[in-house]
Amino acid sequence: MSLIKVERLTFSYPSNYDNIFENVSFQIDTDWKLGFIGRNGRGKTTFLKLLLGKYEYGGEIRSSVTFDYFPYPVADKSRLTADILQEICPNAQEWEFMRELSLLDTDAGLLWRSFQTLSGGEQTKALLAALFLNDGHFPLIDEPTNHLDAKGRETVSSYLKKKKGFILVSHDRRFLDECVDHILSFNRSDIEVQSGNFSSWQINFERQQEFERTQNEKLLKEVDRFRAAAKRAGGWSDRTEASKYGDGSVDRGFIGHKSAKMMKRAKAIEARRERAAEQKAELLKNSEKAESLKISPLFYHADTLVSFSGAAVIYDGKEVCRPVSFTMRQGERIALNGRNGCGKSSLLKLVNGEPVKHSGTLTQASGLVVSYVPQDTSNLSGRLSDYAEANRLDESLFKAVLRKLDFERIQFEKDMESFSAGQKKKVLIAKSLCERAHIYLWDEPLNYIDIYSRIQIERLLTEFKPTMIFAEHDRAFREAVATKTVDITGVQRIT
Repeated sequence: MSLIKVERLTFSYPSNYDNIFENVSFQIDTDWKLGFIGRNGRGKTTFLKLLLGKYEYGGEIRSSVTFDYFPYPVADKSRLTADILQEICPNAQEWEFMRELSLLDTDAGLLWRSFQTLSGGEQTKALLAALFLNDGHFPLIDEPTNHLDAKGRETVSSYLKKKKGFILVSHDRRFLDECVDHILSFNRSDIEVQSGNFSSWQINFERQQEFERTQNEKLLKEVDRFRAAAKRAGGWSDRTEASKYGDGSVDRGFIGHKSAKMMKRAKAIEARRERAAEQKAELLKNSEKAESLKISPLFYHADTLVSFSGAAVIYDGKEVCRPVSFTMRQGERIALNGRNGCGKSSLLKLVNGEPVKHSGTLTQASGLVVSYVPQDTSNLSGRLSDYAEANRLDESLFKAVLRKLDFERIQFEKDMESFSAGQKKKVLIAKSLCERAHIYLWDEPLNYIDIYSRIQIERLLTEFKPTMIFAEHDRAFREAVATKTVDITGVQRIT
């Protein structure tokens, strides 16, 4: 066991106007399986890079361990997987790689294939296997679930649960619950470390927020009461003081004493009001205000909008999934469930009107308006204003939605290329929410999206009930949102 000690950490990127970290201190035990959570753009990945010594910073980070980062950058993906893994952990034996891959429910034969031929899930598992074979190194695991399907997530969470000591950045609530024993949370005003999994942290966080909201309401009433009392006492003091100079004989000493007593009381009440205001200022600093989102779907005059009959995606002349048949009716939210590579994205593109080779038939009602959120965010660049204009969006509405998704106004002036992966995904979701459509097609919309926004989007979809087909591996989200699940079965098993 050893400690990672962070003291007075302060950091900002040279191109940014604001500090990501400012005078923060905490410590981490290297025996912990630590889940790392926080809003997009709060600095989770940045902190991992600071541990790796990638940037200069203020303050001090002390540790006796060597850090290894996942995902390991692979410059030449044409090389054999075994050679790449051997480079990551040069002291590991071949049998050890095979053992770790077996624990990850993955065929060890991939060691003798070029890395570029592996699926995204296979690449993730291979790099994770190597990551844990460097004795004495402390793994920093950044968003491992983005290339994993539901089954892959279950396998990897079970694998990580058996390991000792790592930091895991993830926004998948079920995944965190199944493999961590501590949570480190980047809150609005501080950094908090707590024993337990995500669910226990969330319960404690919500209880604290509810307690602070109750205290806040109580102090608001006290501040108003003290303000009114101070005003009354001050008025009494002024009137009493003025009475010393009225007509006739008066006991000015007595009146002056009474006036001073009234003024002293007014000052005491004012001091109590200021103390209550100070207490109030200490509350709700970490409040995550997930404002309500809205969507305005178009109504279609017919009930049935889309029908698949014996449809299967064709790649290289072969069907990649077993033929599927299902009908989408207005108001349904259909989740496409299946392993990576089984054609879910291609089926969504097919409904979006893109040229996808397929067997069977797709029937769509005429005149359907579709809003599409793709997986890929690599084409996002330039300013948000230009993006809104190019996509014929109401710029004010578009930016208002982004503000509700926790964008700071300062982000509106930056190039989208500088956004975090989660912020880029929010741009695509905000675009879709601003579009009036009969059907919303969302392809893995939650990749890199923070937990608070996931819950916020869940509430939106269950409240407004837009007609939707989506592919998403976050089990909690899928169970909360979907009204129907369609299983897509791959012809070949792809991990």
